[in-house]
Amino acid sequence: MAESAKHSVALEPVGIPRQRDMAGYWAANMRLIIGLLLIWFGVTFLPILFVNQLNQIEVLTGFPLGYYMGAQGSLIVFVVLIFFYARRMERLDQQYGLAGD
Repeated sequence: MAESAKHSVALEPVGIPRQRDMAGYWAANMRLIIGLLLIWFGVTFLPILFVNQLNQIEVLTGFPLGYYMGAQGSLIVFVVLIFFYARRMERLDQQYGLAGD
């Protein structure tokens, strides 16, 4: 009996995640993507809708915040989102055993 148990363990593929693990991986991946897309949407379109109110606030050397968000601020947020996504996906891959060497 112990020999058959060893035999069945030897037949299991090593390094291939189970279907249940992959479902959890994709669920976590989709939550991350949806969250980041909501931030992207907010940074892209909300400054346009509230430009008059944002222009009452000055940043850096006196630029109106609405102008700054259109010219530079949103681009900075986009780059930060890219780096955050890459770092978080690397951790997620390691968590689920999918990290490359």
